[in-house]
Amino acid sequence: LAFCRGRIVRVPKGPLIRVLGTEVAIPCSVSDYDGPSEQNFDWEFSRDTDFVRIVSTWDSTFTSEEYQKRVGRGDIKLRRSSNDAVELVIRNIQPADQGRYKCSTPSTDATVQGNYDAEVQVKVISDGLSVSGSKARSSTSLRLSEGDSFKLRCSASTTSPEHTHLHVTWQIKSGSSWRDILSLTHEGKFQPGAGYEERYRSGDIRLDTGANDTYRLSVSQASSADSGAYRCLVSEWVRGADGSWQKIQEKSVEIASVSIQRTDVVISTSNVSVTERDSLDLTCNITTDRSGIFQAEVMWYFSASPEDTLSDAQLLLSMDHDSVVSDSTLISLSHVDRNSYRLLVRDVDVEDSGYYFCEAAIWVPLHNGSWHKVVERTSTPVSVVVAALEPDYDVFLNASKTPKFSDDPTELNCRITNVQDTEANIRFTVSWYYRQHLPSDDMVTEELLASMGADWTLLPGDRGRERIQNGEIILSKKSADTFSLRIQWTSESDRGDYFCVISAWSRHRNNSWVKSKDVTSASVNIFWATQDYTLTVEAVKLKPFFVAGHTFEMTCKVSSKNIKTPRYSVLITAEKPFTDQSNPNGTTRIISLNQDSVVRLEDWTDQTRVDGVVLEKVQENEFRYRMYQTQISDAGLYRCVVTAWSPGGGGMWREAVNGLSNPIQIDFQTSGPVFNVSVHSDSSTIYQGEVADLLCIITTEGMPLEPDDMSFDVSWFAVHSFALDREPILLASLDRRGIVTQSRRNGSSDLSLERISPLEFRLRVHGCEDHDFGNHYCVVTPWVRSATGVWQREPDIKAKPIFLSVKMDVLNAFKYPLLIGIGLATVIGLLSCLIGYCSSRWCCKKEVQETRRERRRLMSMEMD
Repeated sequence: LAFCRGRIVRVPKGPLIRVLGTEVAIPCSVSDYDGPSEQNFDWEFSRDTDFVRIVSTWDSTFTSEEYQKRVGRGDIKLRRSSNDAVELVIRNIQPADQGRYKCSTPSTDATVQGNYDAEVQVKVISDGLSVSGSKARSSTSLRLSEGDSFKLRCSASTTSPEHTHLHVTWQIKSGSSWRDILSLTHEGKFQPGAGYEERYRSGDIRLDTGANDTYRLSVSQASSADSGAYRCLVSEWVRGADGSWQKIQEKSVEIASVSIQRTDVVISTSNVSVTERDSLDLTCNITTDRSGIFQAEVMWYFSASPEDTLSDAQLLLSMDHDSVVSDSTLISLSHVDRNSYRLLVRDVDVEDSGYYFCEAAIWVPLHNGSWHKVVERTSTPVSVVVAALEPDYDVFLNASKTPKFSDDPTELNCRITNVQDTEANIRFTVSWYYRQHLPSDDMVTEELLASMGADWTLLPGDRGRERIQNGEIILSKKSADTFSLRIQWTSESDRGDYFCVISAWSRHRNNSWVKSKDVTSASVNIFWATQDYTLTVEAVKLKPFFVAGHTFEMTCKVSSKNIKTPRYSVLITAEKPFTDQSNPNGTTRIISLNQDSVVRLEDWTDQTRVDGVVLEKVQENEFRYRMYQTQISDAGLYRCVVTAWSPGGGGMWREAVNGLSNPIQIDFQTSGPVFNVSVHSDSSTIYQGEVADLLCIITTEGMPLEPDDMSFDVSWFAVHSFALDREPILLASLDRRGIVTQSRRNGSSDLSLERISPLEFRLRVHGCEDHDFGNHYCVVTPWVRSATGVWQREPDIKAKPIFLSVKMDVLNAFKYPLLIGIGLATVIGLLSCLIGYCSSRWCCKKEVQETRRERRRLMSMEMD
């Protein structure tokens, strides 16, 4: 394709048929060329054989003497449409211009490839197209009413020797430009103009053909948009050599000027303001110059917004073209005169405020006696405001009960006074509000406590909802003009400003209630002076010296100020040394006694001494704590945490203040033995399936003890990681009574834990697997028997972890698979040899006839 590429000059495929006296434009373009983007063109003309130069884009001397005058006048010119295309334009073409036209392009290519000129034949025919309008003068100017119908006619014919088609278009000029209404194309198709598609489909606009080459435009349901000048535009088309349609000429004639008188619908009054219970009077006027027989259909609508459509608005009343009015009790519609219709609404209400508009339709009689709607209009909405008859009254708020202390009751009364201009259809409701009282000028928004609906339904607010449901806040109506708010138990958070809002509600015609007025009372401040609560707690150790196994006893004395009839709850806590493995946080909650004297064990977990701690109330402000058979692990700082409670609402207790006592220390001065723990293994690396032995060895220092005076709780833990960055997992434990407890395992390996000597404990992992690797350690809890025969628990001791590595025995893992594989390969090989031998011996044997060779002597090469 690259080698075949070359310059191509194109002109339309001829012959081109053009009409005498019209303007002709012959296009010429060039493509696939080299050189500059803007190309030059030369045009020549020939009637017979020789070509005469007409015009050029680059050489002003190119034009021959025969065409110099026409080119100079501009009758013949070149019009460039792009860098590679021009048009030869001939105005007022004549029969002498019929012939061959050649378009040439000077070469700008590096090599000569392609064609550099092209020819087209032009044929000039006589003008046979004639277009005329109606001969009746009355049709040149029409004055019609909106909704009427009219018809316009024009004649168009042609006597062209060629086979041409006519294209007829009706146009309207309502401004400065002409717009298409409806066309009958040269292909015999009807084509409505922009904006006339719907009217064409509904049949309001038609184009009919008649005798003597007439074309009739029929317009029904005329509107004001149909006013303007109408003309008939006819163009003549011929099919070219390439099969496409070409327009060869066009003519038009103005037919008539049509004026449509618009029908308007207006409401005689503008915005209206009436008082409640009065009458509303509106008039709908229809403006039309229609003089014939017609009837009007009127419908009145109401909407809450001026943007509402007819489908959203409410139909109030209607009168059809037979003057039949729809029924309504409080609304009437009357025919005042020929073009006026009156709407009367009696006893208006506040809910009648809104926008009113009327819709009118004009009906005219037809020849068959039926009625036909010709036009329909809607008026501009009129705003109507109905002023409510507001009652006149005042609101007074006072406090009948004010609190002097916390939890005292508070009662507020909201009373309606000086009531005037009230009717039987008025009722009052109340809303209660709270505003926090601040000494500064900061703005604080009010909070709704509760309100009442029009039907006196109680509606709690966010602030008072829970307390109203619990009965702590009571709202009531004491009389017809008095509402009450009572707080059963007032707290510090209730201190602030209170005010009430009395709302007046009016009953409407549909028995609904609408709020007409709100009056707010002055605020009432609820406040009482308070002092900060004070609580002091003192802990006293009753026995200054004691040893392990004896009873520890201490008392907590409480004193308080500014608390009304207090009660106390006590909690005993212990701060153990950080070496205590059972409580790494340091503080333990032992036992508590609440304000109702109910004792509860908190974090006391020693099952052997469930009854070993006692907390009791000695006096109203004194409490005693005992701990029997103390052990060395009980050493630490003991405190009393006391909470003072004051009586609240509804028999409930309210927390007032907390206090913490001084610490009491339990410290055992003993010279007993010191225990050390270590973990040992003969081999820290084992293979899968073997047994791993781990020893937990206990050593003692200091005072020697008999084996019968020592006992140990041993627990084994594992952390399955190289670093100790995971939670330890309990493997097994052995208590001092010899009971072994194992945790649940997921693998196939098994564990055993045994005591092999008084100070050595062995953990065995049977059938080790991959998941048994990691750090292993033991935790030992020593128990020592004192001289009194009481067993004392020593602090837990944790051994240093040892890492256990589990490897795979490659030889044992692959021994059996290799033996099985070699055996199977040997059997399959022998079986293959046997099958091959049998097949060649019996199954695939063929009898071969050996041909007998004649025994002759060899001939010499010369004779061969």
